[in-house]
Amino acid sequence: MIELLLFGTMTGFISGFFGVGGGMVLVPMLLFAGFVMKEAVAISIMQMVFSSVYGSFLNSKKAKDVLKDGLIIGIGGFFGGLQSGYIITNVSNEVLQYIFIAILFYSIVSIFKSPAQIHEDEKKSSNRLFLFIVGALIGAIAMSIGVGGSILLTPLLVRFLNYDLKKATSLGLFFVIFSSVAGFTSLSLSNQMLFQEGATVGIASLVGVYFGIKLKNSIKSTSYKKYILILYLVIFISMVYKVI
Repeated sequence: MIELLLFGTMTGFISGFFGVGGGMVLVPMLLFAGFVMKEAVAISIMQMVFSSVYGSFLNSKKAKDVLKDGLIIGIGGFFGGLQSGYIITNVSNEVLQYIFIAILFYSIVSIFKSPAQIHEDEKKSSNRLFLFIVGALIGAIAMSIGVGGSILLTPLLVRFLNYDLKKATSLGLFFVIFSSVAGFTSLSLSNQMLFQEGATVGIASLVGVYFGIKLKNSIKSTSYKKYILILYLVIFISMVYKVI
């Protein structure tokens, strides 16, 4: 129990600071603690419901202008996330781990190549159908590997739609609400959810989320980009180590 509370607090802080669901950190920690991949995914998804709702509430005053795109992407993510129960049931733990590693590698390269800060007039527009499809694809993949989708969505928003990095992470966390609720529903219906463990981690994460967002709002964008890259690299190395 104490171990799960600690995991939840740490994950919540990272979720709030980096605008992620927290799964990319929580899943490896749970694997090292002895849970198998599918159990780790279930706990991670339930934690994301807690952290994404609270984190998006705290972000709302500073990120109102990104919520319009976020709503469209989020609806797509909800649709995609509903498919996760089927995917998890029919795909092995090993394959899910390799997908996780591949997505981490893509995200590291994308963030590295993208600027830390972009002027508002440089932001590109995109049609609603495109945003919906992107959300659906990310939702299906992300929920199947226990991450909220922000880890994949944020690089896309920054690199292809010219979003400012901090705003992209705020939108990414908002997206996690939709994908995680859908993933929670899908896994619950397919009897894959670990309710007690997930709730323990999720409630503990709320404390971390508060302090994570508070710190995020106080640092410069250039430093913020460096911290994101460091986090992604640490998780990537830990996952590679886990599977070899």
